[in-house]
Amino acid sequence: MPPGDTLPRYVCDACGEIHYQNPKLVVGAIAEHEGRVLLCRRAIEPRYGYWTLPAGFMENDETAAQAALRETLEEAGARIELEAPFSMISVPRINQVHLFYRARLLDLALNPGEESLEVALMEEAHIPWKDIAFRTVGLTLRHWFADRAQGSFGFHAEDLPLR
Repeated sequence: MPPGDTLPRYVCDACGEIHYQNPKLVVGAIAEHEGRVLLCRRAIEPRYGYWTLPAGFMENDETAAQAALRETLEEAGARIELEAPFSMISVPRINQVHLFYRARLLDLALNPGEESLEVALMEEAHIPWKDIAFRTVGLTLRHWFADRAQGSFGFHAEDLPLR
């Protein structure tokens, strides 16, 4: 434990440099067109073949908004216009924070990227709830459809339990 710190850290024995290991930020979008949301069926592990919102790890030297735009283009070939941040879910079990923006599709030219088997616009009744890849995505979708039904979108922040 470095002096003045409260947690054990990886410290280089040779030079004393502290190598912090902090949570990673996963950023994506819940892109909508005429009441349908854009989902991607994963072509990679974890959760190969399951459905998710377009999202991925934020890169160095980009903003959260840029990450959401990039991931949506890479995974679904979709051009979007971002709206407000919509959900932020801490996942301490895997040291991640998932942030999703509301977004609007700019056109319907969708094309699965290397990480997607297929992409689709889905109405609420056709969401494959049992085949959603991640709890954070399921929570975000449920919040989105509930907010839409109420006619007003809010911001949803929550923490997943450590289990």
